[in-house]
Amino acid sequence: MTTPESSQSPSASEGMGLFERFLTLWVALAIAAGVLIGQFAPAYPETLSRFEVAQVSIPVAVLIWAMIFPMMVQVDFTSVLGVRRQPKGLIITTAVNWLIKPFTMFAIAWFFFTVVFAPLIPAERANEYLAGAILLGAAPCTAMVFVWSYLTRGDAAYTLVQVALNDLIMLFAFAPIVVFLLGVSNIQVPWDTVILSVILYIVIPLGAGYLTRQAVIKRRGIDWFSNVFMKRLAPITPIGLIITLVLLFAFQGDVIIANPLHILLIAIPLILQTVLIFFIAYGWAKAWQVPHCVAAPAGMIGASNFFELAVAVAIALFGLQSGAALVTVVGVLVEVPVMLALVRFANATRGHFPVAQEASR
Repeated sequence: MTTPESSQSPSASEGMGLFERFLTLWVALAIAAGVLIGQFAPAYPETLSRFEVAQVSIPVAVLIWAMIFPMMVQVDFTSVLGVRRQPKGLIITTAVNWLIKPFTMFAIAWFFFTVVFAPLIPAERANEYLAGAILLGAAPCTAMVFVWSYLTRGDAAYTLVQVALNDLIMLFAFAPIVVFLLGVSNIQVPWDTVILSVILYIVIPLGAGYLTRQAVIKRRGIDWFSNVFMKRLAPITPIGLIITLVLLFAFQGDVIIANPLHILLIAIPLILQTVLIFFIAYGWAKAWQVPHCVAAPAGMIGASNFFELAVAVAIALFGLQSGAALVTVVGVLVEVPVMLALVRFANATRGHFPVAQEASR
C-alpha cells in the first residue's frame, strides 16, 4: 500500500466522470436550453407546471427522486458504527455542517443581498435570493464529497461514515434550521410544507435507498452491487439534474434576460461562503492535528452543498419561477470550479498534516 508521500496525487479531473468533470459546462448549456424553451416554446413548461399536489410539482418531484435516489443507495448506514475511529474528524464535520455553516451562509447572503447589492436588487427579489441561500446552507454535501475525497486521497471508509452520519442528522435538523432562518429573515413558510419537503426528498429516498441496497446485496452480493448495479444506476442522476435545470430556466428565462447581472451577484456570496467554510473546517483539523486523509474530506463535505435537495425544497416552498430556485441552481453552476480549486489547495498543503496509513484506500 503506497503512502501519501510515495504516491502521485490524483489530478483535478482523475476519478471524475464526464458529467462531474464538465458539470459547470452542462449547467451552462441547460441554462441556455431552458431560456430558449421559455422564450420560444413556453407551452411546454406551462403545461408541466399544472401537475401539482399540495404545492409540489409532480414532474419535478420525479426528477428530484431520480437525482437523489442513486446517492442514497450507496450510503451504508452500518458504517456509522465506525464513529469511534478518528472522532475528531466527525466532531469537526458535524459542528461545521450544523452549528456553523447554515448561519454563516445566512449572514453572508443577508449582507450582500440586502446591503451591498441593495441598489441593484429589488427588496422582494433579494428576500427570495436570501431564502435560496439559506436552503443551500442547510444542506451539506451528500454525493459529490466522494469525488472530492478521492481527489484529495481521503480515507474512503471514513468519508462514508461522515456522509452517513450527516444524512441521519439531516433527517432531524434540516427542517428546524430552515424554518428558523427563514423566520429570522421575515420569510414566512408553513411548517407543513417544509416537513412535506423533508419527507419527499430526504425520508423517502433515504428509506428506499436503504431497502434497495439491502435487497440487492442480499440477492447478488456486494461486488455485483458496487461494480454492476451502481454503474447502471449512475447515469440517472445527471440526466435528472440536467432535465430539472432546463425546466427551471424555462421558467426563469424572463428574469435572466432582464437581469443577467443577477447571476454574477448571486455567485459572489456563494463562492465566499464555500471558501470560508472549507478553511474553517480544514484549519480546525490542522489545529487538532487530524490526518490529512480525514481533514480534507472534513473540509469538503461542509464547503460543498447537497444542491439537489436545495433545488427540490426551493421549488416546493417558493415555486419554479422563484428567486430562491434560481439561487440554488447558481449554486450548482459555481460549485465545481470552486471545489476543484480547493482540492488543489488541499493537495498542495498535505505535508502540513500528520501522516496516516490510509489502509481503507
